[in-house]
Amino acid sequence: MTNKTLIWFIVNPISGTTDKKRILDLIPEYLSEERFTYEIKFTNHRGHAAEYSEEAISKGVDVVVAVGGDGTVNEVARSLIHTQTALGIIPCGSGNGLARHLYIPMYPEGALQVLAECHVESLDYGCINDTPFFCTCGVGFDAFVSSKFAQSEKRGLLTYIENTLREGINYKPDTYEIEIDGEKQTYKAFLIACANASQYGNNVYIAPHASMSDGLMDVTIMEPFNVLEAPQIAIQLFNKTITQNSHIKSFRCAHLKIHRSSPGVIHYDGDPQMEGTDIDVKLVPHDIRMVVNTKEQPFQSAMMQTFGDLYNKMNANFMRDIREGRNRIKSINQDLLKILKPKH
Repeated sequence: MTNKTLIWFIVNPISGTTDKKRILDLIPEYLSEERFTYEIKFTNHRGHAAEYSEEAISKGVDVVVAVGGDGTVNEVARSLIHTQTALGIIPCGSGNGLARHLYIPMYPEGALQVLAECHVESLDYGCINDTPFFCTCGVGFDAFVSSKFAQSEKRGLLTYIENTLREGINYKPDTYEIEIDGEKQTYKAFLIACANASQYGNNVYIAPHASMSDGLMDVTIMEPFNVLEAPQIAIQLFNKTITQNSHIKSFRCAHLKIHRSSPGVIHYDGDPQMEGTDIDVKLVPHDIRMVVNTKEQPFQSAMMQTFGDLYNKMNANFMRDIREGRNRIKSINQDLLKILKPKH
């Protein structure tokens, strides 16, 4: 008799907009009792997901599934590096950059199907000043906007776009010295992004050719541009052609150092943090296990993927409404039979 795969679902009940109860109700439909056994854990304070993850590791849990937004996913992922416990994701956040890079569907049924297939790979992650990241980290405008976004009461893509447009008009590019293997170069840059995965989230591809299994990070340097060029850059971020822009310099490396003239904000997977003038970024190869989707088409355009996500979510909601409608009709029929049943 083979051992069953043990899965813990770590659920952040207040993150994102997805109905967590509906997700949990769907689990038995996708995880067969013959192959899987699972437990559900709810977080109730900051750091709780990390505590559960560490407990799961100590108990030999095979897969820890983050059910929540990007913050929950990253908190769980950082706890699972250097271990044999794999990360699974049911995306419920506003950006879902890591899930999108791994081709995990944005609707619960699809994400649970990927989990049921349970294909696990050992992938890369990065560190910026010893803080782990899984998608991107960087300095400059994206870090600046991340700090503004963190202060916003509202979340989601529209809030991020609003902050980007409002702050982008007056943002002043900085000068950075970059060192790779002892060789130094100086750039005046709008931003410097170090990417382990291809996108920030919401199908915004800052490094469209990045891989999480090549042992290298894709570094994108965006040089200053004028306001008339901004729409073209925005389009290229969505259609995966940003590296073709004349204001972009890109290269791959496993380790680089960034020096700037004054302290400021950095970001790791969209989380802002104040740091000093020296920033050290390195890649750690094949040291985190993740459940990935092997069946998605990796060359689907970002725009089509976004519309596809929307369609799948609408279709899933439609099917849910049909199921609920049938149950409601069945309940009404039962009530009518009770009323019409002859009394003896």
